[in-house]
Amino acid sequence: MAGNVNHDYHILDPDPWPLIGAASALIFTTGMVFYMHHVPATETDPAQYGFWPAILGLGIMGLIATFFMWFKNVVVEAQRGDHTPVVQLHMRYGMILFIASEVMFFVGWFWSFFDFALFPTALEYNHEAGTTTSLFGTEGAIAAFIPEGMEVLDPFSLPLLNTLILLCSGTTVTWAHHALIHGDREGLKQGLWATVALGVLFSAIQAYEYSVAPFVFGGNTYSSAFYMATGFHGFHVLIGTIFLAVCLFRAYKGHFTPRQHFGFEAAAWYWHFVDVVWLFLFIAVYIWGGWGAEYH
Repeated sequence: MAGNVNHDYHILDPDPWPLIGAASALIFTTGMVFYMHHVPATETDPAQYGFWPAILGLGIMGLIATFFMWFKNVVVEAQRGDHTPVVQLHMRYGMILFIASEVMFFVGWFWSFFDFALFPTALEYNHEAGTTTSLFGTEGAIAAFIPEGMEVLDPFSLPLLNTLILLCSGTTVTWAHHALIHGDREGLKQGLWATVALGVLFSAIQAYEYSVAPFVFGGNTYSSAFYMATGFHGFHVLIGTIFLAVCLFRAYKGHFTPRQHFGFEAAAWYWHFVDVVWLFLFIAVYIWGGWGAEYH
């Protein structure tokens, strides 16, 4: 019979959201470029920002709308049975590749951090001769990483507390997953509530940590690497918390079953990835990176 599906794959219906998402990303990027270059409305009145806030806002609204509508479509597809075992397998491959790309993203930050720490270098510019001299391995280069007398955060105070919070959140999300597999929907909800709460608590403590940190972004390579690495990790914690909050909402809607729950499984994978990255950050940046410096 014409129209019958005789394969295990899901053929997507025509959807405008990939195109809208791509256009919104371009508009958002354009707005950010104008913002970072402080493009004024007119040369005579630099205080006027001109049109770039509207461009940036339009891009952000388009991206948020794409996130909501595109993921809503995926949820609808899952609920009507379009996600066959073959489709779920390929979605797992996609999530694995996404997490692998995120791993390489953080590898770049760790690489730069260890390069700064193990091979300190600085450049000295001679204005008269117009030449640049490398100060590799000298005291001046070492001071460019952590200047003498600079205070760093005590790793065994707030950072250790946040480490324990994330480790606990890893156990609660595993509890929720175990409960789901065994048909315990109340355990699923309780585990997700606990994980979301711990994620919010982690973000709040890190925000407070930034507010009391004895150094600011820039000025030396340690502070720059510290804020970039921990800041991007904090952004991933925020995304993971939203991811799990959506899963909690879907759990109350009865979407997940012991045999079909890839949305929750992907969120749990992502959260475990965030936990592991933090362990490396805690050991490398907080403990090893600040070793020998004065604690705040």
